[in-house]
Amino acid sequence: MNQTLLVELQTEELPPKALVKLGAAFANGIANGLKARDFLNADNADSVVTPHATPRRLAVTITNVRATSPDKTIREKVLPVSVALDKDGNPSAPLAKKLAALGFPDLTVADLERAQDGKAESFFHTYTAAGSQLAGALQDVLQDTVAKLPIPKVMSYQRPDGATVQFVRPVHLLLALHGEQVLPLSLLGLSAGRHTMGHRFLSHGQPIAVPHADQYAAVLEREGKVLSSAEARKESIRRQLLEKAGGDQVLMPESLLEEVAALVEWPVVYECRFEDEFLAVPQECLILTMQTNQKYFALTDASGKLRSRFLIVSNLETDDPSAIVGGNERVVRPRLSDAKFFFEQDKKKTLESRLPQLANVVYHNKLGTQLERSQRVMTLASAIARRLGFDVALAERGARLSKADLLTDMVGEFPELQGIMGTYYARHDGEHEEVALAASEHYQPRFAGDLLPSTNTGLVVALADKLETLVGIWAIGLQPTGEKDPFALRRHALGVMRMLVEKRLPLSLWDLVDDACRVFEGQAAFKDPRGEVIPFMLDRLRGMLRERGFSPNEVEAVLAQNPDRVDDVVQRLEAVQAFAALPESSSLAAANKRITNILKKNEDALPQEASIKDDLLVEQAEAKLAAKMKVLESDVNDAFAKGDFAGALKTLALMKEEVDAFFNDVMVMADDLALRNNRLALLSQLHGMMNRVADISKLAA
Repeated sequence: MNQTLLVELQTEELPPKALVKLGAAFANGIANGLKARDFLNADNADSVVTPHATPRRLAVTITNVRATSPDKTIREKVLPVSVALDKDGNPSAPLAKKLAALGFPDLTVADLERAQDGKAESFFHTYTAAGSQLAGALQDVLQDTVAKLPIPKVMSYQRPDGATVQFVRPVHLLLALHGEQVLPLSLLGLSAGRHTMGHRFLSHGQPIAVPHADQYAAVLEREGKVLSSAEARKESIRRQLLEKAGGDQVLMPESLLEEVAALVEWPVVYECRFEDEFLAVPQECLILTMQTNQKYFALTDASGKLRSRFLIVSNLETDDPSAIVGGNERVVRPRLSDAKFFFEQDKKKTLESRLPQLANVVYHNKLGTQLERSQRVMTLASAIARRLGFDVALAERGARLSKADLLTDMVGEFPELQGIMGTYYARHDGEHEEVALAASEHYQPRFAGDLLPSTNTGLVVALADKLETLVGIWAIGLQPTGEKDPFALRRHALGVMRMLVEKRLPLSLWDLVDDACRVFEGQAAFKDPRGEVIPFMLDRLRGMLRERGFSPNEVEAVLAQNPDRVDDVVQRLEAVQAFAALPESSSLAAANKRITNILKKNEDALPQEASIKDDLLVEQAEAKLAAKMKVLESDVNDAFAKGDFAGALKTLALMKEEVDAFFNDVMVMADDLALRNNRLALLSQLHGMMNRVADISKLAA
């Protein structure tokens, strides 16, 4: 009979950062193991797998689990006929031995099926194997699942009977029910029963009986004051936070919500406060220390300014939370005092005065110190600013000070604040606002979807910083391999491409990489990476453009020619999309692909600077095509010069009739060498017109 299955391990407090992953692995391991043994339907359509994970338990409920797996019809190969029968056609000794090993010693040749098996014949036996019982199968599945759990660190502990066992934390109870029936399982020295434990403080402290597997979550919540679902606890916390916010904004990153939900079994939110004097400290410092060290939720007003009250999530529900609130307020005060102390101390020294100390910080043993790196970034930022016509002095100053905050006490305590504190301290030192912002903006974009620098100086320093890292690390042989990218070069390359594309910077990729390589002149371990870095950057751009909805063919049409500038790549892609929608596009794309192949095969024979000779246009179709090209060439060039890429491509559609007629009526590879070369010259010029915006041959199916 099909029933809901429940399996639970009741433990000591599990590591919160690993809880969700452990819960999912436990649930999926058991479900997949049972599915493989045919205790669930093949597609799981009738079974719902629900993981339950709290600080003190890993559990799973699976609906519609069979008590006995179905009987199976098995067709098993016995032996090749050539081995099973001797030369006289009688059963051989190996056949008798094989049948005995399979458990069918009484079978005869007449009982076996003789069938083709590849190029030879073999004997087969078909029989029905009885299904197995759930308890026996689940015992193996449970042991296998527990052995494969992604446990961060295994703990050895001694059972009351003296036996030493290993698990992520000590396990006190094993619960296993199929419907209302206890399954006779054992694990880690425990025998399965129907009891679990509720909340450590809010329940009555006695084992709780679960009458039926379907009632597990309800019984735990009602009698044990435990929300067994991690997702339910997270949503309860989210709802309570919003209710307690009282109109303020709650800073509740998903990672913090998940971690806090893994720390409590019965979440209750309380409001706490700290002294207003701490609000003089940069709010990023206060928010970070509350979130990182205390797992508290900060509040801001509608404009994003930090409030002096914050919210905590407790594992205790009480009518008088004053002791809980007071305790948390006492705990957070020293943390905020430390942040205030670091901030006041750091302001006593300017960023400029800290720069010499960067010589004591090693960046990489093959690339020198952070001071040497800052000097390279400053040189590169200066070069980029000149190319863009930006303020070179601001670019140099922004790059020079960009890493100085690494030596401050605040960043030493909270590395996540690097750049952010640089901006605060630069403002305190009286630096230009763009220089101050560059301290934080040069890290942007830090991740997919992050904002780009808002100022010219921040933009230039960000480009310089990422290019210096990309080129320098690549040049010493530490480029990404497979999944490994310890220096985040993929992210740096993608950041560069985003800035070039989204800010529409008219910069040559070759010039940028060349400038970056020049700042490493004289570096002993440096091996010129120009030929590899630019294709690597274009590959990142390919991925970025595909994520924005452009098809692979459209992207290749624009990038296949390895463009040196990418500031207009989106506009070209939009033009390609518009061209592809025209009825003439497929025919012209196919023709362009044919032209590309012809020219490639004859590139050695094609004269340099080949010009079309009108007196050799002997066929009417080629004369008409040449005439149409002359008429449209200026329109294509004008549209291209104006950046009207869609207009340039749409103009090509006007040549469809002449292009089709040319390939229908004209033999390009004529025996007459002069005619052949003239036709190749005609196709070469046509190819140039058609591919100014993009290689439209890539649109051909």
